[in-house]
Amino acid sequence: MGGYSDGYDVVGDVHGYSEVLERLLAKMGYRIVDGVYRHPDRQVVFVGDLIDRGPGQIKTVSIARSMVEAGSALMVMGNHEFNAIAWTVKNSAGGWCRPHTEANFGQHAAFLAAVGENSADHRDWIEWFAQLPMWLDLGGLRVVHACWHLPSMTKMAALGDGQLTPEIVTAPKGSELYEALEVVLKGPEIEMMGYTYKDKVGICREKARLRWWDPEINNLANAVEIPSGVTNCNGGAFGPLPEEPVDTAVLDALTYEVPILYGHYWRQGHRPVIDSPRTACLDWSVAGDGQLVAYRWSGETDLTDDNLVAVDSLA
Repeated sequence: MGGYSDGYDVVGDVHGYSEVLERLLAKMGYRIVDGVYRHPDRQVVFVGDLIDRGPGQIKTVSIARSMVEAGSALMVMGNHEFNAIAWTVKNSAGGWCRPHTEANFGQHAAFLAAVGENSADHRDWIEWFAQLPMWLDLGGLRVVHACWHLPSMTKMAALGDGQLTPEIVTAPKGSELYEALEVVLKGPEIEMMGYTYKDKVGICREKARLRWWDPEINNLANAVEIPSGVTNCNGGAFGPLPEEPVDTAVLDALTYEVPILYGHYWRQGHRPVIDSPRTACLDWSVAGDGQLVAYRWSGETDLTDDNLVAVDSLA
């Protein structure tokens, strides 16, 4: 376990809530030593999405970066870190890899305002984000931001061994490389047989996130992850979805030999729970007045709810 005899504390999406992160670290026994949060026997693993939304953008990334550079933490890239990189990179057509639309700017505004767009600090943070691995295989534990999907990972690893490369950043939408990145950092999606819904920022969605962590899915109604309280794109009630068979071929490539921990999926509830004995989402909507959650892994083959630790976003 990399010299940390008691294991890893895997922390979900922080999204700029530095004060909540510090409370979670303190709850798990981390203390500031020489300016860095450390634990004598354990190591943090951040699942990505440190940035955007919350009031403590720079402090959040500074805490995580100092821990990574001191060896008291590891981190994988989230889709928000990737989006931050793509916001600054031009594609072959001369446009931005992350289009500078009003919706995309709104999602990224908190970080840009805090860091100062195009500043030296901004460039420095982008360089640091770009060197983060997109997944970590820690032997008995795997960590990825959204989905541990070997075919997608293999496509990207052929270029950068799990690291981001210019070819991956600039891959055109619809290409195999682009789709591979989407699956790993955002999770697989499937069509909803003509059903649509508006997401939390008002974008009309014709596809929905596939519940890849559930090997028992067999129809549209139980295969997709739909946020609570959404409407259809005409403003009416959404669903219910039909119990019609769906193509879940992506599941054929998924393996669960060891536990997989991930974030991204904006879970809600008063008490976090694992998805299955081998899979657990650690994103419990800290940016939506939810909780910041960690899983304290100590070598077990099967995950348990007892090893989840949470702090409320509101003190």
